Amino acid sequence: MDIQGQVAIITGGASGMGCATAKRLSAKGAKVALLDINLAAAEKLAAEMGAMAVQCDVSREASVVAALDAVRDQLGVARICINCAGMVHGKRMVGKEGVMPLDEFRHVIEVNLIGTFNVMRLAADAMMTLDVLQASGERGVIINTASVAAYEGQIGQTAYSASKGGIVSLTLPAARELGSAGIRVMVIAPGLVDTPMFEKISPEARASLAQMVPFPKRLARPEEYAQLAEQIIENVMLNGEVIRLDGALRMQAK
Repeated sequence: MDIQGQVAIITGGASGMGCATAKRLSAKGAKVALLDINLAAAEKLAAEMGAMAVQCDVSREASVVAALDAVRDQLGVARICINCAGMVHGKRMVGKEGVMPLDEFRHVIEVNLIGTFNVMRLAADAMMTLDVLQASGERGVIINTASVAAYEGQIGQTAYSASKGGIVSLTLPAARELGSAGIRVMVIAPGLVDTPMFEKISPEARASLAQMVPFPKRLARPEEYAQLAEQIIENVMLNGEVIRLDGALRMQAK
């Protein structure tokens, strides 16, 4: 798909990988809408890059419906949907503080997994109203974000790994279902990415984490996620697959 002139919605677009992707697609000529629960941050970034900012809680159906309606009214129906919204979580099922509250597990699933599915289903429904692009034969592309924790979750990541593993598992059936409409579904599974959540980690801890990566021995950059998203959009044969973005990292149990 040629990115120039296409409408792109990016959830979690106000920071981290979503922010980097928004900037990259905007530079390629896309009409970008930043969907984020933090409206102030989204509006600030949108003003810098000439994009649209919409407040959106991906786990709430009404919120996503309203956000997509607003984007459609101002920019048009999106052919590109990138789901970066999500939350990190680390807590043992049974720890010193007791049993993990069930609502805590449920919240992680609602934001990461149900939120991704919520946006994906509604974006796909809207894409089906679009004409097929003559150059590629497609109507749209959806890129979801998982994590290497879907495969090698660490102690304390039961909720997080379950949420990201669900995203991995729904990829192929979603791609098969939407393929008849010319809509592709792909997933990027990042490893250790230098996003705001790493700002609280000491330089020594960051260096230790970087040494775990076979090559290159550093944290991935949000811009590398954005680069891969761009390549997925432009390569129509990429469909129904999960691409790890981790420098060959395989997390060991600890």
